[in-house]
Parts: sequence; structure tokens; C-alpha cells
Amino acid sequence: MRQIINHFTDDDLYKFTMCCAVIDNFPRARVKYAFTDRDDTVYPAGFAQALEEQILMLESVIITDEEIDFMKRRCRFIPSWFYTYLKGFRFDHRWVRVRQDGQGHLHLDIEGCWSETILLEVKLLAIISELYYMMTGADRCFDYRAYYDKTAEKGRRLLDAGCVFSDFGTRRRASYQAQDTAISALKSCQGASNGTGRFVGTSNVHLAMKYDLLPIGTMAHEFICAIGGMYGPQMANHMAMNLWRNTFRGALGLFLYDSFGWNIFSLNFSEDFANQFKGLRIDSGDNYEQLMRIVGKYRSLGIDPRTKQVVFSNALDTSAAIRIQQYAKDYCQPSFGIGTHITNDFEGVRPLNIVIKLIAAKITESWPFYNETCKISEDEGKHTGNPETIRRFMEALHMD
Repeated sequence: MRQIINHFTDDDLYKFTMCCAVIDNFPRARVKYAFTDRDDTVYPAGFAQALEEQILMLESVIITDEEIDFMKRRCRFIPSWFYTYLKGFRFDHRWVRVRQDGQGHLHLDIEGCWSETILLEVKLLAIISELYYMMTGADRCFDYRAYYDKTAEKGRRLLDAGCVFSDFGTRRRASYQAQDTAISALKSCQGASNGTGRFVGTSNVHLAMKYDLLPIGTMAHEFICAIGGMYGPQMANHMAMNLWRNTFRGALGLFLYDSFGWNIFSLNFSEDFANQFKGLRIDSGDNYEQLMRIVGKYRSLGIDPRTKQVVFSNALDTSAAIRIQQYAKDYCQPSFGIGTHITNDFEGVRPLNIVIKLIAAKITESWPFYNETCKISEDEGKHTGNPETIRRFMEALHMD
């Protein structure tokens, strides 16, 4: 079977920035992750074994000088010592345990040093997605020429509507070729539109290098959730914002606020943080309701929300992004991170609804126990973690 991941930077930028922040602040921390398929997909017979083979192949994937040179040029916020770390980095298949139960459902458990295992999530999800279509034969109906045209039309609509947008679609793409095709199409239509919108780049570092685009991304819930597990959810956002700004010296100033719900974040989002961070990212809940919460918070602090960025990234498609743009432009500086709609939108093909989430952490390997953690989304259906842990965290945060 052909190898699916062939480039070390075929990954989202936020995994590298978070890896850097983890080494800087929690160099001895260990973590556990769990895989969730929200649709309880039945995978083909032999899928777990094929996935194990792909994970073993990751051990041959190392960063190249070309990739490092590109990141140094386009990601100036990353300190130079981090590239020394990446040059010596090697994946180890023993970090991951894979099995398939009698009904065909897939189970993955990941455990290891946080600074190492953090670089598995996106690659594993991309492998699972592409491997599923390969083994079910769905990939035989992928028409990439038609996909190029379809994506270019999406791009033209977004640009004409004034949307500033980027590709966030590595994790659940139909294939590497699908994401490559989509980015090629979006870049080509940039100059063909008379609109005020902009295609600003992609979260995928390797494809950003291939097409000389800006790698896009800051952080994921994982950083805040791990801190919440180790120290408690009440001040996790405060600690995360403080550590993040110290590691990157004010760069990468877009904060993902919904790890434990809006209410506790709002209490942690003091005036100094609101001024120092460039903006916030909406990744769950009703986009319009969340926007107005953000606007109200900024105004309560005497800050004009129109000076702040708000990135929308919650299950967007082209039409939804255009509607939000028309509404939000009077309140903030809106932009859009669009994922599956860009990289997995073939006719008759169902995207997998899969995630890998950090579920436990401990600050040092010498501790004999882990602290469980969870994610409490603005969408109840997106809560992740042990139900008892979710209940305990919600009680600690006085959530109904």
C-alpha cells in the first residue's frame, strides 16, 4: 500500500506552534489522547492493520532543509532553537495503539511525551480519512479536474463577497491530492476576481511551501485543555494566554476561547489580554450569537471591536461564510478558516466526522497518575472526554 504522508510539514501550522509552546513551558509533560468517530463508522475489514502500517511508515518521514528554510522565512515568530529540535525528531509507532472491534469500529489510544505525541493528531486523521476512501473504493470516483473547477467557483464567490479566508482542511481531507487541487484552484482565482476578498493561505505548511503561501494558524483546544487538566479549568484560559504571549512575544495573537465555554473565558479575558491579543476564533456555537458576545465583551472593556479580528471556523461552507461576512463586517474584522468544505466535497462522498482529543495530562513523567481533562464546547454535541470528567468540570465552573 502506498504511503499517505510523505512530508514532515504535511501538517497544520498550529501543531508546530503548540509543540514549540509545550517545549517552552511543559517540557516533561506526558499526555493521553483518544480517537472519536462521531458517526460510529464501520471501517473495512483489515483497516486497523493497514493503519498500523501507515503509522510505521511515519518513522521514515523527517523534516528537510527546504522545509526548515521555508518556515524560517514565513514563520518568523517561531524561535530558531525549535528547528534544531525538529531536525532530530523521529516518529515512533509505539506511541499509538490501534484496534478494530468486532463491529468494525476503530479505536486509537495515544500516550507519550507531550512534545512528541502532539505532532501525531493531524497526520493520523488525514491518514485515516484518505485510507478509508482507498479501502472502500470511494476514491475511484474522485474527479480532480472537476474538483478544481468546483473549488475555483467557491473561491470566486468568497472573493467577490469580500471574504478574507484560508484553508483549514488537512485533518479530514479526502486525500492529499484533493487538498493540493483545492489550494491550486484557490490561488489561481485570487487574481481573477474584482472583489475585495483575499485568499490568505493554508494551515498546511507543506502546501503553503509548494504554492508560496502564508502558513495560517495559531493554536487548538489541546493547549488550554491540558492546562485545565493539570491545574483546573477555572484559570486555564488565563494561564494559556499568559504562557502563549510569553512564548511568542505577542505574535500569533488570535486566541481560541471555547475550550471550557464562553462564561469562564470571559471572566479570564481581562483588559490587558483583550488589548494584547489581536482577536478571537469562533469554533463552536451559533456564529452570530458568539460574535455578539465578543463584541459586547470588547465594548465593556472600552475597546472598539472593529479594531479586532474574529476568525470563524465552525463547520463553514461558502454560503455560510458569505452570510456571516455581510453581517460581521460592521462589528469586527472577520475572516474565515474553512476546512472540510474545501478539501472533502466530492459528489456522493461523505466526509468522516472524526477527531483526536487530549483526554489526560501530567506535568512530569515522575508522577504516578494522570489528571483527566475534557473540552466543553459551545455545542453540547461537541463535548469531548469522559462523561464523568465533563460533569466534574461543569460543576467546578458552575455550569447548569
